[in-house]
Amino acid sequence: MIHARHVVTTPRHRTAWLEAGPADAPLMIFVHGWPELGRLWRRQVDHFAAAGWRCVAPDMRGYGGSSVPAGTDAYSMREIVADMVELHDALGGAPAVWVGHDWGSPVVWALAAHHPERCRGIVNLCVPYFPQGFGLGAAAAAIDRKIYPADVYPAGQWDYFLWYMENAAQAARDFEADIPATIAILYRSGQASDVGKPAITASVRAMGGWFGPAGRAPLVPRDEQVLSEADHDALVAAFTATGFTGPDSWYLNGADNDAFSRAAPGDGRLAMPVLFIHAAWDIVCDTVNTPLAEPMRAACTDLSEATIEAGHWVAQEKADAVNAAIAGWLAAKSFN
Repeated sequence: MIHARHVVTTPRHRTAWLEAGPADAPLMIFVHGWPELGRLWRRQVDHFAAAGWRCVAPDMRGYGGSSVPAGTDAYSMREIVADMVELHDALGGAPAVWVGHDWGSPVVWALAAHHPERCRGIVNLCVPYFPQGFGLGAAAAAIDRKIYPADVYPAGQWDYFLWYMENAAQAARDFEADIPATIAILYRSGQASDVGKPAITASVRAMGGWFGPAGRAPLVPRDEQVLSEADHDALVAAFTATGFTGPDSWYLNGADNDAFSRAAPGDGRLAMPVLFIHAAWDIVCDTVNTPLAEPMRAACTDLSEATIEAGHWVAQEKADAVNAAIAGWLAAKSFN
């Protein structure tokens, strides 16, 4: 599949994206999370472009070929949603199916809440909808205290979120100390045996950082189930150029993100068709064994759900299953 590369530049931001499929076809936009690039949606882009969709996968603010502004507040959800509005306008503005993963999911949820006219439907992976804002407080309410006793793990699996808030400079410095090793250790496939055990993310502050006293990622082999050599190398090149400060700053705007969510019309209720894909072995965004997804169920009028046996990187680890789930939902909702 040929991927055309494009850039839209406005007075406030530059968004780079890859595109495949017929230019006059229905629009599907794939929104990545931390620490990713638009190219990691390639297997979804190729599949749906071949099925007759115009598929677009941007590099988000702080990543790859897009702008990397200075200042923490530049990475608030309202700014990132504005980026997607500008991108959508540049693509012609026809209502699209939006697909998000990780931090890309809150972007798609917020876009749908504030700009429903831009959304034919939405698909999100791993991170469910919180109408009052995706942040530490909302996520912490669903911590499984049998796995994470409060006296040992006060923030549960979301401890790493606090680490970014309290030690942003060190977090970026540790990730940047050996970027090839950082990428290799972050992109790991899920295991059924992980479920019910504490995630490493629950101990980041106690360890003094993601990688403890070493201050750099240990050397581990690349997980071929998740990352090809070409994708690993592309991520390494991108983060060598941009660093991690911008991407990490997505975690640092909780108060403004909550205020932005609360300003959505209709209390943020979503009426368009929604598909949520659970990753059964994602023990951080555990939507299968905890009530983390309940606010989403209450806020979506037309919600479908699918569960795939994979870890957090479900779109790469089980690409065929993700594509089948989306394709089945599109057909059921008569989008094709």
